[in-house]
Amino acid sequence: MATGPPAKVSPDVPRERVEVMCRFFENTGVSDPIPPPYAAPDGYSDLLRVSLKADQVRRGKVSCHLSVGPPLLNTYGGLHGGAVAAVAERVAIGCARTVIREDKELFLGELSISYLSAAPDNVCLFSLSSVIFNCLLIHISNVKFLHY
Repeated sequence: MATGPPAKVSPDVPRERVEVMCRFFENTGVSDPIPPPYAAPDGYSDLLRVSLKADQVRRGKVSCHLSVGPPLLNTYGGLHGGAVAAVAERVAIGCARTVIREDKELFLGELSISYLSAAPDNVCLFSLSSVIFNCLLIHISNVKFLHY
């Protein structure tokens, strides 16, 4: 939960609109505290662990099944964009690990996502990741999600 001074609201915005927006954010739970298991560093791993299962792991290629369910849904009942990013990060790092030694530290330097529409509840997605560029210091992975 973010702390700090409240946001400044432009005097040009009607007070009623500000109140509607504040109620929207309160109803979506953005101000609610994060439960302790998930507030820990890397806490989202537990959320992903129940939904993401490896299918095949080969050098430079990883495929996974992602079950879309309540832990990964947004307020509107679709796959949350943050969940897409978290899964893409996990799968890309897992794929990179197939070509990079275990003693080498990995970090995500950049993540670019094209998110066309949210997958609905109770669907299975297939995630394919492959290393498309690999050199001494830079490794680029491509991750795709397919509905099947």
